Amino acid sequence: MSYFGFQSLTFSGHLFVFNNVCFKKYTNNPAFVSTSESDLSLQSKIEMLLDDLKWDDKGLVVATAQNVDTGTILMQGFANKEAIVRTATQRKATFYSRSRSQLWTKGETSNNFINIHDIFFDCDRDSIIYLGKPDGPACHTGSATCFHTSLDDLIDDPKNVKHRLASSTLYSLENTISQRKAELAVPQTGKPSWTKRLLLDNKLLCSKIREEADELCRTSEEGEDKSRTASEMADLVYHAMVFLAVQGVKLEDVFEHLRERFAQSGIEEKKNRARKVDQSAITKD
Repeated sequence: MSYFGFQSLTFSGHLFVFNNVCFKKYTNNPAFVSTSESDLSLQSKIEMLLDDLKWDDKGLVVATAQNVDTGTILMQGFANKEAIVRTATQRKATFYSRSRSQLWTKGETSNNFINIHDIFFDCDRDSIIYLGKPDGPACHTGSATCFHTSLDDLIDDPKNVKHRLASSTLYSLENTISQRKAELAVPQTGKPSWTKRLLLDNKLLCSKIREEADELCRTSEEGEDKSRTASEMADLVYHAMVFLAVQGVKLEDVFEHLRERFAQSGIEEKKNRARKVDQSAITKD
């Protein structure tokens, strides 16, 4: 599978595909079984596939860790073949330390492991992505990501640079809403912003979500153009994100639920949800 110039080395599913070589993972066998060489172990198969990478003169490639749910770039390091094999087999992001000349697994001292879901190779085969779910902050400073210093901020005020995470549009919006919520803890003066009004008035917030959802549907019913649909969807997303903030729910939690549903039908997911509710009721009783 190829996404944006990267080719996937998939471990979480039943197929293991790379360069048109396909291996099947049997549920009763921890090893991947080749259609042509069933005696190969998982480790030897991975090593064979890694031969296609363009290692530098020290036998390394750039390895970037990315959050599977948020898309956030967590950290960057280097990896040799042994580090990638360990990452693939143990499902913990492992790198090679050039200063210590040894392997190291992220979280081995802090317990903030990055649990690997997949590994991607770029189109030039000289860098990889560890796609995974972090157990905690990725940076030794305690920041969620090692990338928290903006060049623009440095240009504006090099002596007073604050940590600001490299965030996508949705996460920048989530952060702004979170800041508005935190500001409510301090006595307010003047007219509150629209976001603060929504945060303070649940009835108003819910009515706006219903209103925006209806307006979105009407763009289809009334044959409006794509830009109008995008605009109404933006309104709905914004109000829904304020609702999440009120409920104390993170976007990452939502995306995790979506990811968990990829491999099942909507009907099956609803059945599983009902079973969880029933089990919860039994536990409470």
